[in-house]
Amino acid sequence: MPPKSRSKNKDNARRAKKKTSILITEGVEYVDWKDVNLLRRFMSDRSKVRARRVTGNNAQQQADVAKAIKNAREMALLPYVTRITQQRGGRGDRGGRGSRDDRGPREDRGPREDRGPRDDRAPRSEAPAGSGASSDGATTEAPSTGGES
Repeated sequence: MPPKSRSKNKDNARRAKKKTSILITEGVEYVDWKDVNLLRRFMSDRSKVRARRVTGNNAQQQADVAKAIKNAREMALLPYVTRITQQRGGRGDRGGRGSRDDRGPREDRGPREDRGPRDDRAPRSEAPAGSGASSDGATTEAPSTGGES
């Protein structure tokens, strides 16, 4: 059999130095759920738990950190979700999509009061029997059965 190409070595050479954990560098022996400042370093800006490959934790450290974050969330010390809202322009500041200001007014129609009633609507569907409405929109009176005059 011919030898397999070693493209994985190229990827490993790119990241030759293994990331060291914050817990090891700071000498933390026990991950406490009350230490919010430490736990926030293992969370993303949207309050997700960061992966092992990002933090450099080993499996046991990652399990301890995840458990401490879950306990801190339950005790309302850490958020479950942090929502990030995007900045949107106000009514006058409509740049980009959906703006008519850059195209100018529509010239195929004038102001509403000059146009009159709309005649371009689709024809109405037949009304159900006994509803008192005909297909042209006029109402018809039902024959009265009582003795009212």
